[in-house]
Amino acid sequence: MAKAELKSNKKTEIEDSSSLKGTLASVFFLGIFIVVTWVSVYFLFLDRF
Repeated sequence: MAKAELKSNKKTEIEDSSSLKGTLASVFFLGIFIVVTWVSVYFLFLDRF
């Protein structure tokens, strides 16, 4: 009977091709936009009274 050999000499390289720097910047810009919008609406509300 032939023995099944497991070749463990293979190198498995996992490439991290997805960079999250653009995602982080987009989330920051969206957060800043939402905060500025809410503050603007709040001051408009206070200006009416």
